[in-house]
Amino acid sequence: MQKARIKIASADIDKVNQVCDQIRGIVEQVGVDMRGPIPLPTKKLKVTTRRSPCGDGKATWERYEMRIHKRLIDVSVDERVLRLIMRVAIPEGLNIEIEMVGG
Repeated sequence: MQKARIKIASADIDKVNQVCDQIRGIVEQVGVDMRGPIPLPTKKLKVTTRRSPCGDGKATWERYEMRIHKRLIDVSVDERVLRLIMRVAIPEGLNIEIEMVGG
């Protein structure tokens, strides 16, 4: 049986967990093997800017951070399971990749 590797990434952790739960529900309903969701390291994108637009005054800084949360799920799939997984509603701002790997 073939395996599908599903990579999920988003800045919003709630969306990531929601999609992982939906995929887990489909897999439990059908009854195939599943590994995951495996949390991958969170990427932190940082930007530091001056608070004062003109450059005069105190040197105060604003620090912004955006975190990209990632999950990895391995599922043993046949055509029916893959079709069900592809029907999962993907929220805006969430990136999902499905890759077929040898079983």
